[in-house]
Amino acid sequence: MRILVSGGGVAGLCAGIDLVAGGHDVTLVERSDHLRINGSPIDIRGESIDVAAKMGVLDPIRAHRIGMSERIEFVDASDRVVAVLQPDEVNDTADDVEIPREDLVTILRAALPTTTPLIFGESISALHDDGAGVDVRFSSGASDRFDLVVGADGMHSATRRLVFGPEHRFLRPLGFYTAISALSASARKDGRNSMFNSPGLMAGITGYQDKALAVFLFRSPWIDYDYRDLDAQKMLLTDAFAGQRKWRIDELLEAAIADPELYFDSVSQIDMDTWHRGRVVLVGDSAYCASPLSGRGTSLALTGAWYLTEALGDHPDDVDRAFAQYERLQRPHVLRAQATAAPGGDLLAPATRDAIDARNEHLRTASR
Repeated sequence: MRILVSGGGVAGLCAGIDLVAGGHDVTLVERSDHLRINGSPIDIRGESIDVAAKMGVLDPIRAHRIGMSERIEFVDASDRVVAVLQPDEVNDTADDVEIPREDLVTILRAALPTTTPLIFGESISALHDDGAGVDVRFSSGASDRFDLVVGADGMHSATRRLVFGPEHRFLRPLGFYTAISALSASARKDGRNSMFNSPGLMAGITGYQDKALAVFLFRSPWIDYDYRDLDAQKMLLTDAFAGQRKWRIDELLEAAIADPELYFDSVSQIDMDTWHRGRVVLVGDSAYCASPLSGRGTSLALTGAWYLTEALGDHPDDVDRAFAQYERLQRPHVLRAQATAAPGGDLLAPATRDAIDARNEHLRTASR
């Protein structure tokens, strides 16, 4: 089949690799003018490790393995360590792999056949599914027809909006916002990954290899803002930490305000009864975002793309049965991943001083 994949992130690249291997003619489009490589490292867990092996990318993934999340320490305002995050608090098994986002994207891009088009600066502006195929109009004004369209364009998916309706129907806020910005490598002392808490707030310095990042997490009711307005995002971040002068918060905020590629978004999940309609199907965060607090978004992208391709191979002449099989196999992984998000928020940004103290005591006890 001739298949369009919308989105050049991890889910889109995985879908492209798997679908081409399954014998399909695939085109990928990515709204940005480049692959996204900024942001914190990401995890590959559980069954997704087996999927990565089947895709032929597990060995290079393991070769770029890091252990950033295994060395997180919580500090007080004097930079004194008050608790250390143990590996079993963040890992499922010893086989879990943490890898820099840029390394995983580079590995996946290399695994995508050079004959498969990956078109930057392009996105879907309109879709018409007539039951036999999908007519697509692109933002550039070009148009084409495909047998299937795969939406892999993230939590704020335009494909989902065009086919299923407005984002607010499916987005479930978890009561947090997060931000990540680049930081001077010299700001990270002795290779430490340090996190400081005030009630409902977390600010930290983390890194890997020669990179350093400022990371933020704060609790908040829903905020209505334009997720593409960088100035508005920076204002929301500074407002959330207004009056917080302890530890190194001023330094981290200054770096965030100066970063032209600051990442800022709500910590939310995507909750849908079905991930397909007609000849359009969603994979990755566009269908079942579990949020950064779960640490399992990349794993879901890997298994989702694999199950989708497998199902299309099992039912080449019946896309409805193929999509139903994909959803049946992927749904248990999604439910488990999404269920881990709330405990992650309580671990990283406890709501009260008493909760912070209790978290620290729990971690100290676990380390003995």
